[in-house]
Amino acid sequence: MTGPDSEPDSDRVIVVGEERLEVPGVLPVLPVRDAVVFPGMTVPLAVGRTGSVAALDEAGTGGLLVVATQRDPSTEEPGLPDLHPMACIARVVRIADARREGKQAIVVGLLRTRLESLAPADGPTLRVLVDPVPDPVDTDPEREEARARVLALAARVIDLRDDYPDEWKEGLASIPAPGLLADLIASYIPLPPDERVALLREADPTRRLRRVGGHLEREITIAETQRVLQDEVSDEEMDPKRRERLLRRRMRDIQNELGESDAGLREVDELRERIEAAGLPEETRDHAERELRRLAALPQHAPDRHMIRTYLEWMADLPWSTETEDHLDLAEARRILDEDHHDLDKVKERILEFLAVRKLAPHAKAPILCFVGPPGVGKTSLGRSIARALGRHFGRASLGGVRDEAEIRGHRRTYVGAMPGRILQSLRRAGSRNPVFLLDEVDKLGADFRGDPSSALLEVLDPEQNDTFSDHYLEVPFDLSRVLFIATANTLSTIPPALLDRMEVIELPGYTNRDKRVIARDHLIPRQLEAHGLDADQVRVEDDALATVVDEYTREAGVRNLERHFASLMRKAAARIAGGDAAKPLPIDTDFVGKALGAPPHLPETAERTTVPGVVVGLAATSHGGDILFIEATAVPGGKGVRLRLTGQLGDVMRESAEAALSWVRANAERQGLAEGALEAGEIHLHVPAGAVPKDGPSAGVALATAIVSELTGRRSRGDLAMTGEISLRGRVLPVGGIKDKILAAARAGVSTVLLPRRNQKDLVEVPAEVLEKLEVVLVETLDEVLEHGLAAEAGS
Repeated sequence: MTGPDSEPDSDRVIVVGEERLEVPGVLPVLPVRDAVVFPGMTVPLAVGRTGSVAALDEAGTGGLLVVATQRDPSTEEPGLPDLHPMACIARVVRIADARREGKQAIVVGLLRTRLESLAPADGPTLRVLVDPVPDPVDTDPEREEARARVLALAARVIDLRDDYPDEWKEGLASIPAPGLLADLIASYIPLPPDERVALLREADPTRRLRRVGGHLEREITIAETQRVLQDEVSDEEMDPKRRERLLRRRMRDIQNELGESDAGLREVDELRERIEAAGLPEETRDHAERELRRLAALPQHAPDRHMIRTYLEWMADLPWSTETEDHLDLAEARRILDEDHHDLDKVKERILEFLAVRKLAPHAKAPILCFVGPPGVGKTSLGRSIARALGRHFGRASLGGVRDEAEIRGHRRTYVGAMPGRILQSLRRAGSRNPVFLLDEVDKLGADFRGDPSSALLEVLDPEQNDTFSDHYLEVPFDLSRVLFIATANTLSTIPPALLDRMEVIELPGYTNRDKRVIARDHLIPRQLEAHGLDADQVRVEDDALATVVDEYTREAGVRNLERHFASLMRKAAARIAGGDAAKPLPIDTDFVGKALGAPPHLPETAERTTVPGVVVGLAATSHGGDILFIEATAVPGGKGVRLRLTGQLGDVMRESAEAALSWVRANAERQGLAEGALEAGEIHLHVPAGAVPKDGPSAGVALATAIVSELTGRRSRGDLAMTGEISLRGRVLPVGGIKDKILAAARAGVSTVLLPRRNQKDLVEVPAEVLEKLEVVLVETLDEVLEHGLAAEAGS
């Protein structure tokens, strides 16, 4: 070999077939972008780059040059490192000027060569020192065996392919050199550029024949599959849709072989495959096929193409046929529900009933449940727990503040940025057509000029028609009958009657203090320990501290504020532990609670506020649970006649209750021991703190009447007593709702006696036994009984 800076002393003579070829030590290089030239292969080449044209001119017609494949086709001025190290020495057969620029050339590959190093060049031509790699000419049994196998495989491919003439069999068999046979076959079968380069780099003819044999086996498999598909397509009894799919697959294969497939067609084919795999109903599939044909007919940059593609992607992504199998083990489901939530027995029994029905009647429609209760009692987390117990996926859509009907039904595709409504969006995220679907805050839906979303929910929550739910975006029916819908609300008063009628309401009342202590010990404290990087070995919450936080720092129906207080305690504990000045485990006792949380915000105040006449404790049920109300009355003399003044943001119903109470007092003034003329002139002022909170409802009627009598007679109300009930003009005490919430509120406020309408006795079965043990419940039928139990016997006492 010669060095890179000098020419070789003489040409080398190499036998190629029957020709003795003189190969110079230095040859010009013709780089090609993605073509691979094999020995024995005649190839037309379009030459346009300056260096390539110069190399072609230097070689001239009949001359030799090196055809080398670039590593990266995008390289415009390749050097030696940009070329694959194995190339092909070729003879230029013909050179012609191209119609526009550059030249056209026909070259014949002769033999492999390694590209050693660059040689000196005067112009733009790339010249290299070559190291030819001729095939061996000796006879090798292993090589002959590989040659025979390749000939047999090639003959099978020719038989299967109609575009390959039978004469090729004889032509291949007449090639004596095994290496040349492998190169010739490799030049004809469809191969990716990387594999062609790998075959060119393979200098050993035996290994080259084996690689070509592997590719021939693949071609045989493809050809046999295409032959089967062709036979199936020609079957007159075949389903037309299946024939269309097979023909499209065959057309795609042909386009790929010809290199004529474009991105748009590939996109349509991918969408068609996804839609076929989605398992769409027949009507929906026909609609999707029409949209696919529209997409295929549009140009690549048409404005509507993106809109149609997005629509078809939604069609393919929705869970039309995907569903999970329910876990029908009732004992396991009960264990999961008990593990996640304390109490809530009514809800758990209803879910177990659904599972039992599902076990006996697998195709029964799912119920539509509505959990109603104050904030923080676990309505949303209960939905997740139900999904876990059933083995279903979980979906959620928050409806609070939603005012547009399109949020439920979706926007029509004519709008820019249109998409399906929240129902189908959540189903796509859930990934199955039978999830547990939570409609959160359904009582806070709004309505304006854009429509009424609660009306759109009527179809979603009606088991008789939600199997054909139609979203404005899709415009095809979607089956929602397998979805277990669970709505949550804080109150039923704001839910439209038509929507409420479609749901099975399950009330989740507030927790007792005992329940809160259990929930805190079993759920809230472990969760906050983990959230703050602590464990039970580092922090110990004492029982008395737990009771103090529950009794004196929270007065809510749920446990959200309770959890916030424990989060605050854990932050204080974490700071102590991180500072290294805390014992292990750090005890959280009442002293720690007082320093960390400050003064208790909730202390018993009923006895203090009822020490004067005219103040009575009432009970109310709100969207946040039960609560106590202080109703204050005062008499202001002067003027003509008796006037009633009401303050405290009272609603119309509560105002009418106050007027009814005053009328009863006036009608029964003598029996109540009122002085003659006490109700002839002056003003009765009724006020219900807190003045910033709106209040309404009839259940404060007995408290309003009692407050008026207390003020006019000077008899004080009992400080440990609260009351609720509607009144009539005849002094009858009528039943009211929310009894459990009201009694729980009375217990939290430290009340010991509660006056209830006798007809509400049936509602006491829902009140926990431990609460009833601490309270005295007095059932009354008339206002006379209320005054007898609620007021002191004499004025001033």
